[in-house]
Order: sequence, then C-alpha cells, then structure tokens
Amino acid sequence: MAVAIMNAPAKEAPSNGTKWEGTISNGMKGDKISFVVSPDGKKLSDLTFSGYWRCSGKLEQTTVGPDSAFNIVGGKVTGVAVDPPNGGSTAWRFEVQGEFSGKAAAKGTFRMNINNLGCDTYKLQWAAAPVGVAK
Repeated sequence: MAVAIMNAPAKEAPSNGTKWEGTISNGMKGDKISFVVSPDGKKLSDLTFSGYWRCSGKLEQTTVGPDSAFNIVGGKVTGVAVDPPNGGSTAWRFEVQGEFSGKAAAKGTFRMNINNLGCDTYKLQWAAAPVGVAK
C-alpha cells in the first residue's frame, strides 16, 4: 500500500485517459489541482493538489494526492479517500466533488485534511479543463 507523501513530485499519469489541470479560486495564489479521467469517462484518478494548507497554525506548501480513484457517474464525481484506508487519527482524508460540463470543463470542490495534526486546506473551489492525453 502506498501512502501520500508530503512534498512529493506530482504523480505520473497513467498511459491512458485525459489529463486535466485546474486552478483554485479561493485558496492561495498558485494553488492547483490535476487529475486523469479514464477514456470511458467513468473514473477520476491521479488526483493531485499542489499548493498551500494550514498545519498546526502554520502555512505549508505541499504536493500530494490519494492513491484511490473516484467514480464518475452521470458527469459527476463525489468521493472521499482515506489513507491508510482503515483510518486513524493521523490518516489523510481527501474529499472531492465535481461536475463535468461535457468534455471541455469541470468545476467542483476539494478538501484535504489530517484531523489529529490540525492540517487542513478547508473547502477549496476548483475549475479544470483537459490538457491532453495522459502519458
């Protein structure tokens, strides 16, 4: 089982699907989100947040995301990934919600937190568009 690593380089996208990149409208300047949508449009994977969050009152920069994929149903994605899966007070929690407007745009919310460590992005608003075939 792989776990999320703070300050790790962005994940390599799988060899299929479309990579999407987006900006965060209510976070720190430069915060970004990216993910890959499967060719059949039914899975969102390689979700990666690159930006700032608060940990124990301090602002920290990180690049991280869950290993889990999320289902896309009817053009919408809603899910929570916990790493490690069995949870615990220091588990990473990733929550994503989004709606796809066809194959050209998507928007939604993202939140990442570790409750026991006082780390949280709080609810961020994102908008994304496809940038090409994932490599």
